[in-house]
Formats: sequence, C-alpha cells, structure tokens
Amino acid sequence: MSIRKPLDLPPDIAKAFVKDMKAYFAEEDGLKRDVIAVRQLNTLKEHQSPRDKPLRLSDVKAMFLEMKGMVG
Repeated sequence: MSIRKPLDLPPDIAKAFVKDMKAYFAEEDGLKRDVIAVRQLNTLKEHQSPRDKPLRLSDVKAMFLEMKGMVG
C-alpha cells in the first residue's frame, strides 16, 4: 500500500467525514455501509489535487478502519 499525502479538508467536510464514519460502523446493512462510503468517496475526490492518485472505495473504507480507534 502506498502512502498518500493527507488531504487538506475544510472543517465542515472533516466533521462530515467523522459523522459518516460513525454511521458506517453503526450500520449493519452492507449495502447501506457502501452508500455511506461512496458519499465520502465523492466528497473527498472533490478536494483532491489533479496530480493525486485517484481514490477508490476501498481507500475510503481503509481510512474509516484506520481512524475508527482515533475518533470517539
């Protein structure tokens, strides 16, 4: 796995990410979890530089997992 440069997100976008991350882990239905992750994928893509490697759904899910223990 390659290391990505952190995205510089506006505070409201970062808060929405955390809210969706919590909703993702609270949701038991796999399809609904994917919908949550896709919403964040689309949002994060808007804040990427054109030179950045494109994000994938699996990247967002990995971010959720990595941050799960960091955010209360």
